[in-house]
Amino acid sequence: MSASESENDSFHILVVEDNRADFVLLERAFEEEALSGFTLHVAINGDEALAFLNQDPPYADAPRPSIVLLDLNLPGKDGHEVLEAIKTSEKLRRLPVIVLTSSRSDLDVRQCYDLHANAYMTKASDFEELLKLVRQITTYWSSAVWLSPD
Repeated sequence: MSASESENDSFHILVVEDNRADFVLLERAFEEEALSGFTLHVAINGDEALAFLNQDPPYADAPRPSIVLLDLNLPGKDGHEVLEAIKTSEKLRRLPVIVLTSSRSDLDVRQCYDLHANAYMTKASDFEELLKLVRQITTYWSSAVWLSPD
């Protein structure tokens, strides 16, 4: 389902990021772009992300995100493990996962696409680049593609 079809519903994005400063900048970029209808949720490690996605306590009432922005370098379960858990889960496998990381390693890129990441993007080097990245992500995932309703 396209986000534009359900204008009364928020477009939920789960950001899996252990660096608080990176999350705050991302949140600020969404606010600066005046992107109404987008709600960011944060998980600071892989275990928390999977609990949120599976609606395990204390996330029993957590909304199903429209997309996941996933860092690779996480404490506990790393981004590769989280991606694999999502893409092998009957319940979660259709959920788009965008790897958003500082790694430019060809090995990481290959591994993520082998695990069925929907996109691999590197973190912006400055705030203007971050604004551009946010525009690209939101435009593409909220209006250019159809997302699975479940």
